[in-house]
Amino acid sequence: MLIKKPVDIPSSEITPKSLYLNRRTFLAGAAAASAAAMAGVSLRELVSPSTAVYADARIDGIKKSSFSTNETITPYKDVTNYNNYYEFSTDKYEPADLAKKFKTRPWTVTIDGAVEKKQVLDVDTIIKMAAPEERIYRHRCVEGWSIVVPWVGFSLSELINKAKPTSKAKFVEFTTFLDTQQMPGQRGHVLDWPYVEGLRMDEAMHPLALLSFGMYGESLPNQDGAPLRLVVPWKYGFKSGKAIVRIRFTDSQPRTTWAEMAPREYGFYANVNPNVDHPRWSQAKERRLGEFLKRPTLMFNGYDQVASLYSGMDLKKNF
Repeated sequence: MLIKKPVDIPSSEITPKSLYLNRRTFLAGAAAASAAAMAGVSLRELVSPSTAVYADARIDGIKKSSFSTNETITPYKDVTNYNNYYEFSTDKYEPADLAKKFKTRPWTVTIDGAVEKKQVLDVDTIIKMAAPEERIYRHRCVEGWSIVVPWVGFSLSELINKAKPTSKAKFVEFTTFLDTQQMPGQRGHVLDWPYVEGLRMDEAMHPLALLSFGMYGESLPNQDGAPLRLVVPWKYGFKSGKAIVRIRFTDSQPRTTWAEMAPREYGFYANVNPNVDHPRWSQAKERRLGEFLKRPTLMFNGYDQVASLYSGMDLKKNF
């Protein structure tokens, strides 16, 4: 009998802790609900006390978006307790705790490069630029798991149009926060810090590309990218930079973090493509957090609206 050692098992095959704890949580549910009612505490606070403290404000006036999927939303406790956020930790369960005291105010975002209106904006000014929308997006992580999240924000194109890019702007580069005191994961050398991501200009202008400052009707939790993050649902999750502090417009393709660190595994485009395997595992199937069985991975994560952006491109070469 062949027994696999931990190093032989790809992360895409490891069942998330949240899944095998689901049965225990379900059995405890009735007792938890009863205790919550007696104590006057919400069930979410009782079951997931470490997540309830992050959403510090409701977001008013949210419009429902026609871009939303009708798939079942992933539970809040899963989305806020299972995070890829290497700035805090490479362990997916640690960012929720390590990010508790992360300071998101004051916070400014620098907009520069090939634009007419170079400026430094307070994050709350950015948040008020357009009416907030709720968009229920599905997401696919390169490691094989997926989620469905009701994000709150507005199309990235709203901010881009206000910055007035020049004709030289072919790409948009996003730089995220660097602070080794607040982000313990940055004290190591897992990645080159700060984290940098980028999009082609037509990708950034696509209405599906979202600048997000909330989810589940509330402000973004720290471990999910507060106070401002990118959400690009047709690409693998690492393209959606968190805690953005700079947006730069450039005439050349940005040198993005993962494409620089591991170019054989993580390309610049990172479009969800079940036909392109990761060198260490297949991308043909995915496991939704909260579910036990895998499902087929969809091309562009099911967002066929973006297919025309890549017409004529070799998507196996340009992965």
